Amino acid sequence: MNDDNLIERYKPEDRANHWLTAITLILLALSGLALFHPAFFWLTNLFGGGTWTRILHPFIGVVLAVSFWFLAQRFRAYNRITDADREWVRRIRDVLAKREQNLPEVGRYNAGQKYLFWVMVTTIALLLVSGIVLWQPWFAPWFPVGLTRVAALIHALAAFVLIAATFAHIYAAIWVKGSISAMTRGSVSRAWAKQHHPGWYREMTKGTK
Repeated sequence: MNDDNLIERYKPEDRANHWLTAITLILLALSGLALFHPAFFWLTNLFGGGTWTRILHPFIGVVLAVSFWFLAQRFRAYNRITDADREWVRRIRDVLAKREQNLPEVGRYNAGQKYLFWVMVTTIALLLVSGIVLWQPWFAPWFPVGLTRVAALIHALAAFVLIAATFAHIYAAIWVKGSISAMTRGSVSRAWAKQHHPGWYREMTKGTK
């Protein structure tokens, strides 16, 4: 494809930050499931056994939290919820039917992407805080048993929501053809941008023919 027909959507550092977050999230989900229920204990083989899984899981969590913090700083300004986003949600039937002409103009991200972003901000923050309370042997002894039990419940619920949100994110990326390549090569076609994110397209092409 001619370079003149492409628009940069993600810089190399944005993509590196995204994939580091994605990889650590997958590792965290696998190790967390292994520790959560005996039915998933076989997943500990991926990390060198049960002991190593227990040791590595919280450290992977810290890497995820730090990586996502940088990612959130990069994209926070683009994910503010507006009245147009609320209208987009109210017209979810048009979204699912791909009747994009009936929807409010979409900027860099649509409402679904924005709400997903804030779900991830909330759940990762909850996982970090509750994970510190549960972290044996470093921090858990500092807290009363009642608090650790509450932290364990919050940790499990937040992990469930985050995993579900991640599946929704992957599905949406596959559903909207061209989204995955935007995060692998960093650019999208002008036609893709104009169709899916017309507000962002207009902003990016302002002053060009």
